[in-house]
Amino acid sequence: MFVSRTEAESTTLCEALDRYEREIVSLKKGKAQEVSLLKTWRATPVAQRSMASVRSSDIAKLRDDWLRQTNPALKPASVLRRLAILSHVFSIARKEWGMESLSNPLELVRKPPANNARTRRVRETEGDSRDDRRAPDGELKRVVSASSSDVLPTIISLAVETAMRRGEIVDLRWEHVDLKRHVAHLPHTKNGSSRDVPLSPRAVEALKEWRKVVGKNPGDGRVFSIRGDAVTRAFERAVDRARKTYEQECRDAGRTPDAKYLIDLRFHDLRHEATSRLASIFPMHELAKITGHRDPRMLMRYYHPSAEDLAKRLR
Repeated sequence: MFVSRTEAESTTLCEALDRYEREIVSLKKGKAQEVSLLKTWRATPVAQRSMASVRSSDIAKLRDDWLRQTNPALKPASVLRRLAILSHVFSIARKEWGMESLSNPLELVRKPPANNARTRRVRETEGDSRDDRRAPDGELKRVVSASSSDVLPTIISLAVETAMRRGEIVDLRWEHVDLKRHVAHLPHTKNGSSRDVPLSPRAVEALKEWRKVVGKNPGDGRVFSIRGDAVTRAFERAVDRARKTYEQECRDAGRTPDAKYLIDLRFHDLRHEATSRLASIFPMHELAKITGHRDPRMLMRYYHPSAEDLAKRLR
C-alpha cells in the first residue's frame, strides 16, 4: 500500500503545533500549561522545519540542552512534559491528520528519569519541626496577612482544608456547594470525572464568610470571580511580601532569619499539605476519593506508618 509523505513534508512543526493548540488543547481543562509547552516548542530551531525532517537526534540535543540549563534550571519532570506533548503532536498528526507515513522521533529518544515530586510542607507554629525546620509563626497566617487580595485568604483556606486543585477551586459554583451537608460537588475535574469533596468545619465557615462578603446566595453562579493564573500571581506576591516582613522583623530583633522560611512556597504546595493532613485521618482508598488521585502510587508518599504504629493495629 502506497502512503504519500507529501503532507508530512509540506507541514512545518510550527504549523502542526498551531493546529494542535486549536483542535486538541482548546478542548481541555487546565490548558494553560499545555499552551505554555507549545510556546516553548515554537521557539526552538526545529519548529520551522517540516514534520518529516525532524529527527530523534534533533530532539535528543534539545533534551540535553534543557537538562544542562542553569538560568533557570529545569527539573527532569519539566523536560519530560515538553517531550510528552511533542510526542502527542506527532501521534495525532499520524493518526488523524493524514500523515500516516510520519514516524514519531520521540519514540527513539531516551526520557530523563524524574523523581522530583515536591514534599514542601507548610509550617504552622514555632514548635513545628517537620523537615527539621522551625518557624516563628505560621507561614499561611503571614501570607494571608501580607495579601492585598480580598479573595486569596478564602481560597487559601479552601485549598489547605480540602486538597482541591487550584482550577477546581476557581471553577466552584454556589449551586454545587451544600453547606448544610458539608459537601462540594465538582462536575468536571482534571482527570475527566466528577467527584464530591467533603468540607471541613473551617472550609464551611470560610465559604459562609465569603458569601457574606460578595452578597451572593446559593445558585448564583461562580463562587470566585478570578482566574487560576491570577490566584498563583497573588499568592506569589503575598509570599514575597511576607518574607520581606519576616526578614525585617528578624533584623529589628537582632536574629538571623531562617533561610527556608517563606521560601519556595507555592500555591500547589497547599494541596500537598492538605493531602498530608488528610492521610492521617483516612485510609488510602478513601483519600483517593477526596483528592481525585487515580493512581494509588501518587498517594503512597503520604503514608509513612512506623512499625510500632502497625503493631498497635494488630493488638
